[in-house]
Amino acid sequence: MFPNLGMSELVLILVIAMVIFGPSKLPEMGKALGKTMNEFRRASAASFADFEEVTKEVKQVKEVISQEVNQVTNVTQEKPH
Repeated sequence: MFPNLGMSELVLILVIAMVIFGPSKLPEMGKALGKTMNEFRRASAASFADFEEVTKEVKQVKEVISQEVNQVTNVTQEKPH
């Protein structure tokens, strides 16, 4: 997600942020950014969990259909006695 940032790049970003926003606003901004990232992570995890559940259901339906197709194929291939 983030490029590889070294210590010098992080210090430069922090200095620029302090100049733009001032040292009193940085803790508030950090807290807001942390909350936002945490909420995004939770929403992503929930979305992936929903996707996993749907994937399992699709696999189950596929298995049932495959079994039914095999049964129909076997019945149609049987020779009359």
